[in-house]
This record gives sequence, C-alpha cells and structure tokens, in this order.
Amino acid sequence: MHRAKANLCLLLAGALWGIGFVTQSTAMEAIGPMLFIALRFVLATLVVLPFALLESRKASIRLSIRDLSGFLWIGLAMFAGMTAQQIGLLTTTVTNAGILTGLYVVFVPFLVVVFLRRPPHPVVWPAALLAFVGIWLLSGGHALSLNSGDALAILCAVFWAGQVLMIGVFGQRTGRPLTLSAVQFALCAVLALVAALLTEPILWTAIKDALPEILYAGIFASGVAFSLQAIGQRYTTPAQAAIFLSTEALFAALFGALFLGERVAALGYLGCALIFVAILLVEVTPALLQRRAKAVKA
Repeated sequence: MHRAKANLCLLLAGALWGIGFVTQSTAMEAIGPMLFIALRFVLATLVVLPFALLESRKASIRLSIRDLSGFLWIGLAMFAGMTAQQIGLLTTTVTNAGILTGLYVVFVPFLVVVFLRRPPHPVVWPAALLAFVGIWLLSGGHALSLNSGDALAILCAVFWAGQVLMIGVFGQRTGRPLTLSAVQFALCAVLALVAALLTEPILWTAIKDALPEILYAGIFASGVAFSLQAIGQRYTTPAQAAIFLSTEALFAALFGALFLGERVAALGYLGCALIFVAILLVEVTPALLQRRAKAVKA
C-alpha cells in the first residue's frame, strides 16, 4: 500500500472515532461503562473475525509466540485506555476528555525514543505540539480544572500512546493487521465482560436503550476504525500515525455541527487549521527533504 493510502486509512479512522466519541458519552445515560465496552468489542470481534481468518489462510508465515504475545499486550493497552476513557466520562466533560485524550499525540514521540531508541523525524516534534494545541483550541481553548475524570483521560492518553506504538511495531513486523485487530478486540471484550459481571447490573432494557450507540461503536468506531488504524500503521511511523489519528477531534467538531447543530467558535477554526498544518508537516516535509537530498547528490 502506498503511504498516501495508508494516511487516508488513518484519517478515516479519525473520522469514525470523531462520531464515536459522542456515542460513547450518550450511551452512558442507559448502560454501565464496562458493559458498553464489552458489548462493543464483542460486536467488533464478530465483524473482523471472518476477515482475520481469511488473512491467516493467505499468510505465508505463521505467527510466532512473540507476535501473539505482542497482540495480547496491544489488547491490554486498548482495554486499559478504553476503560479509563469510558469511566472518566462519568465525571468529566466531553470537552475535557477530548483535550486530554489528545495528549497521546505528544506522548507517542517520547515513547518511540524511550522504548525503541529511535528518534522520530525532527518535524514530528513541532507537528505533535501543533496538533495538540489545535485540539485544545477546537475544544474551546479553556483552562482545565482537573478532577478524577480528567486524570483518567490523561491515563487513557498514556495507554493510547502505548497502543499506537505497539501496533507500529507488531503490525509492520507480522503484516497481519486484521488478525492483530481480532485478537485485541477479543481480549478487550473478555476483560470488560468479566469486569461488568463483577461490578455492574446486566439489564436487557438498558442494552436495548443503548443499542444504537453499541451498534455504531462496535461496527464502525471499533471494528472498522481500529482495523484501519492497524492497516495504515504498517506503512508509516507511530509518531506520524498519532498526528493523523488526532483528526478525531476535528471530525468530532465537524459532525457535531452537521448532526447536532453545535457551533464552532473562531478559536475552533484556528484549531482546525493547526491540525491541518501539522498533517501537512509530517506528510510533505520528509518527502521534500528527500527530494532535495537527491538533487544535491545528482
């Protein structure tokens, strides 16, 4: 896959998550956070599993124990991040959660340096900062008064950064993005279901009331979007992928305006512009520098 197509996959994932962020919040009016996570990832597993099995049949190399353990670690990071985000939404606003979750854009380059001993392209640092400032402005540019929900959103950002980093490693090495997705979805579903059975009432009426949100979150925001992330990250670096995925906030504002009648303030439009500039920096700058280097050598 060409890098441009991979980046389109990441942008589409961001768009699907942008809508999904609203459904995560509204679902909490009817259903507990752990049961919602369990049901969305059961559905996501069922959506992706047939394609993962087909991918496995066509694969020329079998997965090693190390690869499978890596997939499981990715699933644990997803479960931890999703749990922190979902529970955090009980005590914080969608605005605060969106801003603080967006910190993973800044965390990923640091994790790349610490764990992979691989400094990202220099342009990633200013681009990551621009993307986060853009998310903050898009959410209103207000000062945050941190509570327990905000702390959970920051913790979510740490786990998201770890998930992005590990997908970049194991997705590229195995070439099995759909199998990776199926494993992380299944593990997340099992862990969330166990937690829901231990801590929350299981009411069919509540499930019925939250069914539209569960269907969207399970099929599109999970099954499709996270699979697109795994596919796209095979052809780009974790730090650059995080910047493209940060468009979640931009699309959330766009769809909020289209479907909910929400208005974006002037600062929000500036935030959109900064996110767009950040994407252009990581997409265009390395290619321009490479061409310039080739021209000098010629």
